[in-house]
Amino acid sequence: MLNPKDDFLGYDMAWNEPGGGNRDPWSGGGRDQGPPDLDEVIRKLSDKFGALFGGRRGGGGAGSSGSGFAGIGVVVGLIAVVGWLIASIYIVDEGTRGVVLRFGRYLETTLPGPHLRIFPIDRVEIVNIEQRRFKEIGYRSGSGRQPAVRSVPKEALMLTQDENIVDMRLAVQYQINDPRAYLFNVLDAENVLVQVVESAARETIGKSTMDFVLTEGRSDIVASIKSLSQRILDNYPPGPLAASGEDGSGKRQAGSSPPAKAAPEGAKVQTSQSLGGSVKGAGLQIITVVLQDAQPPEEVQDAFADAIKAREDEQRLKNEAEAYSNEVIPRARGQAARRLQEALAYKDQVIAQAQGEASRFAQLLAAYRKAPEVTRARLYLETLEAVLSRSSKVLVDVKGANSLMYLPLDRLLKSGEVPGVAGSGATASEAAPAPSTPSVDGSAAATRLRDLNRGREVR
Repeated sequence: MLNPKDDFLGYDMAWNEPGGGNRDPWSGGGRDQGPPDLDEVIRKLSDKFGALFGGRRGGGGAGSSGSGFAGIGVVVGLIAVVGWLIASIYIVDEGTRGVVLRFGRYLETTLPGPHLRIFPIDRVEIVNIEQRRFKEIGYRSGSGRQPAVRSVPKEALMLTQDENIVDMRLAVQYQINDPRAYLFNVLDAENVLVQVVESAARETIGKSTMDFVLTEGRSDIVASIKSLSQRILDNYPPGPLAASGEDGSGKRQAGSSPPAKAAPEGAKVQTSQSLGGSVKGAGLQIITVVLQDAQPPEEVQDAFADAIKAREDEQRLKNEAEAYSNEVIPRARGQAARRLQEALAYKDQVIAQAQGEASRFAQLLAAYRKAPEVTRARLYLETLEAVLSRSSKVLVDVKGANSLMYLPLDRLLKSGEVPGVAGSGATASEAAPAPSTPSVDGSAAATRLRDLNRGREVR
């Protein structure tokens, strides 16, 4: 068998074989020969392919041609099978789900990884379930030449319970939790989400007053809007049959809502039969609802700002009054309690003193009945002693004394050494000798004595 290299260009002898005449086309020995014939080269190539697919080299005829076409058909078939396999294999990335449709009808939902489908009757919709999407209600964030924030009054203006208008701006963050419901239950899931959240917001605001919405009720309103919107999305009917409230016979069920509007001509309407089973929900999960802003309309914002300022002033004055009240009332209560305690103590003192005097009088009465004269004299002396001990008068016997004498009254009053007993016959000079120099406080003591005497005369 010849080397294919030799037969490929029509050479019958190896290039390095002795006697080959140095006919190597890549060497310089064949420069005297002309270029190979192009027709001959094409004919040689055709023969080689024919021999490869079942024919014989150098032969001709109808049998050889038929075998060549059969081989080409096999190769084409293999290539088609490989291409079909490549087209039928698909890969679902992490964080996504593949929804397989066969002739447009739901078949299954595939998890991340490689999968096989029947091409071309199966079609795969890849849905990202981990991506967090964002929707704005009541405003739109501008881009490019548009302003940064643009209000949408049709969505933002809502009526409160006390018949006031409030401008609400909400931001909703959501993601897909059911790819099948997301693709088949609603035609435009994002638009449905906006309408559902707007409806829930209007219902919540309609049950609240304007002061509650603008002040302390923001967190409660956001939580209510989120829960109500999610409940509506989860109970969303899967198709026009469930939405219209009709049973299988075409009759309307009792108590059901009015039928929905007919779909536009040419729009694709999918029923529960085409979905391969009923599935409720819109396939969306609300992550967060943020209240971006809540304020009155622009036309009344100035007046409302004045009202808010007046309300804040009122609250400030109330706080100041409460602070003053908290400062004064405890102090007044303390003083009242102190005076009550003093009054109780004085009451107990007076009662005890009166009881003691009554007991002393009873004891004196018993003693007086036993010895009247002695008791009478003792009482008289005790009374004079008690009275004169508190008096500033000095009794002097001048019958046997000089007409001129000096009494240090200030010292006598301070020391209390003057006996003050009438008829004793003792002179003041004997009790306290006069000093060599007069005292400076004598006049003041005399003045006090005169005042006391006047007071006793008046009484």
